[in-house]
Amino acid sequence: MYDRWLHELWNGELGELERLARGVVTEDFVGNWPGRPALVRGPDQLAAVIRQGREMFDELAFEVEVGPVADGDLVAARWLARGSHAGEPVEFRGHDLLRRAGDAFAEYWVIAEDPTAPAS
Repeated sequence: MYDRWLHELWNGELGELERLARGVVTEDFVGNWPGRPALVRGPDQLAAVIRQGREMFDELAFEVEVGPVADGDLVAARWLARGSHAGEPVEFRGHDLLRRAGDAFAEYWVIAEDPTAPAS
């Protein structure tokens, strides 16, 4: 399931995101970002947020670094994303935690680095 989450949604065709999201998450899906609990509700909002994030970059691609690790209905993984932003190469990492409900994901929590923040 996590392979579909990362490779079909986050690396997939932008024009297919709504259709793909309906096959990966439940209708009552809730997505939580740091400081923005329940930012996303349902597959269409998830597709819109993924599209918005991906359109900020050129040639953005995600790959799994650790996992996925499953325990009961929870799935966790660490990912790496590479692409370019404002003409500069970027690389950033994040952690996903998802709760399964049957053969789809019902909840999502993410922690990720900000690839647009100036380097310190």
